[in-house]
Amino acid sequence: MRLTILGGGGFRVPLVYGALLADRGEGRVSEVVLHDVDAGRLDAVTRVLAEQADGVPDAPAVRATTELDEALRGADFVFSAIRVGGLRGRAEDERVALAEGVLGQETVGAGGIAYGLRTVPVAVDIARRVARLAPDAWVINFTNPAGLVTEAMSRYLGDRVIGICDSPVGLGRRVARALGADPREAFVDYVGLNHLGWVRGLRIAGRDELPRLLADVDRLGSFEEGRLFGPEWLRSLGAIPNEYLHYYYFNRETVRAYQEAGQTRGAFLRDQQSRFYTDALRPGGSALRAWEDTRAEREATYMAENRESAGAGEREEEDLSGGYEQVALALMRAIARDERTTLILDVRNRSTLAALDADAVIEVPCLVGADGAHPLATDPLPGHATGLVCAVKAVEREVLAAAESGSREAAVKAFALHPLVDSVNVARRLVDGYTAAHPELAYLK
Repeated sequence: MRLTILGGGGFRVPLVYGALLADRGEGRVSEVVLHDVDAGRLDAVTRVLAEQADGVPDAPAVRATTELDEALRGADFVFSAIRVGGLRGRAEDERVALAEGVLGQETVGAGGIAYGLRTVPVAVDIARRVARLAPDAWVINFTNPAGLVTEAMSRYLGDRVIGICDSPVGLGRRVARALGADPREAFVDYVGLNHLGWVRGLRIAGRDELPRLLADVDRLGSFEEGRLFGPEWLRSLGAIPNEYLHYYYFNRETVRAYQEAGQTRGAFLRDQQSRFYTDALRPGGSALRAWEDTRAEREATYMAENRESAGAGEREEEDLSGGYEQVALALMRAIARDERTTLILDVRNRSTLAALDADAVIEVPCLVGADGAHPLATDPLPGHATGLVCAVKAVEREVLAAAESGSREAAVKAFALHPLVDSVNVARRLVDGYTAAHPELAYLK
């Protein structure tokens, strides 16, 4: 079975390959094709993968190419993890937004919109090529903003594109541990959009144990979301929000923390990964060791500004292990081997949430098998959550309209309608700033 990874020179590719090395079942991936527009990054990551595979019998073969069509032909699965504009683009997204006093995070608020406007045209081109060159392939999308990009691709690939994210998995794992339960035995009732969802229940042996957690202040304060949001707010919500909702519920404090930070997250990662790619190509050095050291620092500093503004302290050791590669592998196994399982994924809504139309991509538990991922029926969200989900989905639709039409007016509307952008005039200045900073947005007229 052949897996093609788009963004194959990306920093997190070794996580995926490491998961493949550990998979010893029937129908496992036998070949990995890496595609990237940057040959140097491909070379560096290929070296890391070669060290990972050293001594592993029957390790999946690795091939690298800068030719997209070549990478797609013959693929059984396509894993999309591209970053249009690179980390330089992410740093610019943050800079332009913070100059206007609004959030520049890569998936939330102004930064997420800018990233989406750059990414959607490229993702749509990829979807069209997959439909032409590998019509039987399944596309697993991790490219951010994951829900928006998955929805853009689904217009050409239907249900054969599925978005994944590790945030709900990590959240469910932490909630289960706080209850003293085995995360593998828990069903997480999670509903929303990508980076905009809530755990509303956690069922173990058919019993919802979340009320027990919400009633225990000490337990609520024992894990990351409890420290980030505070037990009192979680009890008010009657749910545990995805960590990204901290940008909404504590926006003023977070923006201030970002403005006061010596360096934005994007700028930090840009500089950090630049060092990694240099070190990985250094003769006589270990590319794998350079990657491992860089990854440890990256994970430890994740959402550092939010934790600082909330006084949440350092991340727990068990939360530094990532997880999206395990979701991707479980999804591929379920489809390729018909190993039916339940995973939280980004899929088309169908009739799951009555407030949204059938084609809106949402993030919910899905039953997965050889015929793909099917969202499970769920209770309606409370009014405050429904309002926020509908508002953000409306913004995503304006981003899609702007990307399709090249309309600057639609782009301004997308920024202006977002709950974290507080002025139409700010929205106009954001569009001016982003089009000046990003050549990829030259299509907006």
